[in-house]
Formats: sequence, structure tokens, C-alpha cells
Amino acid sequence: MQGQDTRRRTDVAMPMVRFALASLLAVIVAGLIGVTLQRKAARDDAIRDASTLAHLAGDAILSPNVNRALLDGDPRQVAKVDRLVRAKIMSRRDGIGILRVKIWDISGHTGRIVYSDLHSLRNRRFPLPEDELEAFETNRVRAEQTDLKNAENRFDRLSGKLLEVYLPIHSTTGRPLLFELYQKQSAVSATARKTWEAFAPALIGALLLLSLLQLPLAYRMARTLHDNRQEREALLLRALAASDTERRRIASDLHDGVVQDLAGTSYALAAAADRLNGNATPEVSEALHDGAHQTRRSIRQLRSLLVDIYPPDLHRAGLAAALSDLVAPLESRGVNARVELPPGLRLEPDAEALMFRTAQEALRNVMAHSHAEHVDVSVTLANRHAGLTIADDGRGFSPADAAAAQEDGHLGLRLLGDMARDAGGSLDIDSEPGRGTRVCLEVPVA
Repeated sequence: MQGQDTRRRTDVAMPMVRFALASLLAVIVAGLIGVTLQRKAARDDAIRDASTLAHLAGDAILSPNVNRALLDGDPRQVAKVDRLVRAKIMSRRDGIGILRVKIWDISGHTGRIVYSDLHSLRNRRFPLPEDELEAFETNRVRAEQTDLKNAENRFDRLSGKLLEVYLPIHSTTGRPLLFELYQKQSAVSATARKTWEAFAPALIGALLLLSLLQLPLAYRMARTLHDNRQEREALLLRALAASDTERRRIASDLHDGVVQDLAGTSYALAAAADRLNGNATPEVSEALHDGAHQTRRSIRQLRSLLVDIYPPDLHRAGLAAALSDLVAPLESRGVNARVELPPGLRLEPDAEALMFRTAQEALRNVMAHSHAEHVDVSVTLANRHAGLTIADDGRGFSPADAAAAQEDGHLGLRLLGDMARDAGGSLDIDSEPGRGTRVCLEVPVA
């Protein structure tokens, strides 16, 4: 019982380990995908925030102060806007990282910088890129990463990765202008990182929690499948035991009934033929001899059939005779078969029956599948254990072939392995394609 419980825990634990590893892999993959999508969404949100900031700075702060005096370059109005830009827009206390502010007066494909926090840029004219002209003409805000390679950036004295945001505004006189600001890309990235770092633990935690909640269900499923398989094997074992009992009864009835009757008939026919001693026609004497011969051949065929059904003389004649009967059909097919046992070997009836059944199943497989030329059957005794080995030089098989055979219902050796474990022994099968097969049974003996 303890061995069965240990086996049950082992059979259930392995699927659980595989399920846990698969769940962990799924959590990692889903987590990476989720975090990647979150980072992208957070970056898009940060860019939208920068665009919103540009709207506030351009429309709410600067636009009411961009008047005719600023457009004409009045020093007092420029100084006023400078103070406003530094206090309201370029302040570093909020960490938004705005580095440059420009206001363009657009004319054709060129623009004049009517205001910038960098005074050396004021009143300079530069050709404008298509995207800035498009934003001005369509009255839409645009935000993109800039490479600082445009002509307008030659005097900006800026470097690194920057986010450029521009949108149309109007002066107090109603003149359309283009407001532009440059923000540190690191500030946008930091905002995005804070966003996805806030959500990533919740996402990964939810995935892990889901996996943990599935573990009890997976355990119950694995245990149910194991119990169903054990029940199926138990039913097969009981069917095998019932079949074994019935085969033994049939073999005993045939051996003690029909075979004995036929043997008596054979002796009677042979004796009758001898008693005629020329007193009958040759046809009668020949018919009696042929009848005796046919009866003896039928007895041999019946005995071969009894060996296949169940050897009725297994415990009387011994294991050696039963194994010799098993390999006889192989020799008739041209297979060189050898049986080797210790002299005078006697085992417990259950051990002998298990060895016989194992040899019978293995030799059936040799005849049906192996195409072997040599088969060795040997029994050994050592350390209070009896060992049976059936080795052939046939084509062998792979573990995948064995698994496919079991799925197709060929469970003979597997069931015998279960019987060996129940008896305190073991059954091992060693086979490789092209290298033959070796079946080893070991059972304890008194």
C-alpha cells in the first residue's frame, strides 16, 4: 500500500511539475507581451501629455501675450514674455524638461522666429520642414522625435534625444503663428516608465494569481486521470487474472480429459494393429496404424495448444519444461533458441507463473515483430531473487513505438510489469532500433 501511494504521488507530481513549468512560461511570455504593450501605451500617453502641455503653453499662456509689440520686437514686451516663459513654461521644478520655446511667423515655405527664449534666434529666417508646414496649414498639433539636423537647429545649442512639439496659435491681432517647443526625450520616457511600472506589477501579479488558482484544478485533474488509469489497469489485471483462471481450467480439462482419451485411443489402435498379426487384410492393418498415427499427431497439436493456453504441467514438470515448450515454435521457424536454467530449479508457484507469463508474452512479440535470428532465455538465482532474461537480436523498437503500441491497447508487458511490482519485483525492457530487445524480470523468492 505504501508503495502504491508513493507511485501515485509520483505519477501525479510529474504532470503537476510540467503544468507549473508551462504556466510559468506562459506567465513570462504574457508578462513580456503585456509589459511591452504597456510601455508603448505609456509612451503614447506621455507624448499626448506633451501635446496637451504644448496646447496649454501656447494657447493659454503665450497667445494672449503675443501682440503687435512682440511681433515688432519691442524690448519691454520681449522681456515680459521672457519672464512668463521662464516662470510658467520652462520651470524645472515640475520635471517636464522643456529646453527651447519658439514662435514662428510663417510666410510661404519659410518662417521668421518672432520669439525664442534664446535671443540669438530672434528675427532669423529658416526654411521650414514639410511636417511643420503641414501642422500650420491643417491647424493640428504634431509631436515627434527630432534629430536636430534642420537648418533652424544650427544655432539652438541643443543635443541628445529631444521631443519636438508644434501647434498653430494666434496673436492678439488674429495673425496665425506656429508655436514650437523642445522637450527632453528622457522626461517623456520617465513619464512613460512611471506609468507602466505602476501597472506592470498588477499585470504580472494577476497572471501569477491566475496560474496559482489553476494549480488545484490541475492537481485534481491529474489525480483524476491517474486514478482513472489505475482503475483501468486494475480492471485489465482482474480481467487478465480471470482469463488466466479460465485458461487454466480449460487447459486442465483438455489435458486430463480429451488428451488422455486420445492417448488411450492411440494406444488401443496401435495394440489392435499389433494383435491382428496378419489375420486381417492389409487395408485394415494400415487403417489401424494410420489412425494411431493421426491420433498421436492430434495429441501433439493439442499439447502445443495447451502450452499457448496455459501449461497444465508447469508446477509438476517445472519451469524448464514449460520454457522449452515456449521456444519450440521459434525453432520450427528457423530461429536459434536457447534455454538455460539452474539444475533442479524450483520456485514458488506465483513466481513460476509470473516468469512463464513474461516469457510467453516476450516470445510472442519476438515471433510477431522482431525478425530475430537468435533468442536466449535464461533464469538465474542470486541474493534471494530470481531473474528471467529474454534477449533477441531482432530489429528492436524505440520508446515512441512502445508508447504508440500502448495507446493502441497492447498492454501485455506493462500489465506484467505491474504484477511484478505488486510481487515486490521489477520488469525492465531495454530496446533500440536495430539492436534487438532485452526483457529482464526479477522477483523475490523465499
